Amino acid sequence: MGEKGGIVMPEVEVPAEKWTGKVHEVTLGGSNGRKSVVVGGETALPFLHFEGAMPNKPLIAIEVQDRNPTDWSPHLISAWGDVLADTGAWAKKAVEYGADIIALRLRSAHPEEADTGADEARKSTDKVLSAVDIPVIILGPGVAEKDNKVLVAASEVAKGQRIALGNCEEKNHRTIAASCIADGHVAIAKTPIEINLAKQLNILLCDVGLSPDSILMDPTTGALGYGIEYCYSVMERLRLAALGGDKMAAMPMFCTAGEESWRQKESKVTEGVPPSWGDHLERSLSWEGITAVMLLNAGANIVVLRHPATVTLVKATIDKLMAT
Repeated sequence: MGEKGGIVMPEVEVPAEKWTGKVHEVTLGGSNGRKSVVVGGETALPFLHFEGAMPNKPLIAIEVQDRNPTDWSPHLISAWGDVLADTGAWAKKAVEYGADIIALRLRSAHPEEADTGADEARKSTDKVLSAVDIPVIILGPGVAEKDNKVLVAASEVAKGQRIALGNCEEKNHRTIAASCIADGHVAIAKTPIEINLAKQLNILLCDVGLSPDSILMDPTTGALGYGIEYCYSVMERLRLAALGGDKMAAMPMFCTAGEESWRQKESKVTEGVPPSWGDHLERSLSWEGITAVMLLNAGANIVVLRHPATVTLVKATIDKLMAT
């Protein structure tokens, strides 16, 4: 019993869940002079330090593309400036802005863009790997057939440097898993917002020989106001299953918060909106930042962002949550 101002205060024990499971730890980088990072390892829900361990804080990846994204928001273009025309310079600037990881999007490979192939993917990957010494993620255009071609090429260039490759979907999981196994990389298993589909893809990847510590899950997410509540609940269920002992739900989670946030009307529209929407830049940054923090609280281990100011905000938020 404690005493305060002459009044005897009862000691109240904070109720805590007793979890039996643990999120797998996944390492990126760590060879050929490249720095390494570790994600995962939690034995409790996000930031509930009184319930268990959270040995590795969530990390921020900054998105870099292999082409100048002239269709991006003027606020993003203004923030990055001339480096948008040079993938290597863009990656270097992202490190200066605090990126823990570089997420290179091979956007030009999309059939509706420049439809570039393996050679261009090799060059872009090599350019980023040569420009920075932090871990790298390579994201294909999101079309399985092209992902197979460009991600396999990127995998070969980065052999032994333990990058992450995505998207790895059910329709192309054998190809991506084979590259990861052969070249020592990590697969980003992407599924369409459904807990059983996420677990099933993890099982398929393990069945073809990929280790659980070489898999990240991308359960798919929406932005604030665009289905994030459903995505949030699926991520929570995956994390609860992991902590309950389900090893096929225990892979660290990866979310593209920036891409989702900056394509919504609240971040894009500048005219014909109510005054209550406020300043366009502030609104856009808030949309990306709030989306990211919500995903972190749902269990995201890696969040991909676009605007440098949001990176600063979200990293500061992570530090506060880790210190609580």
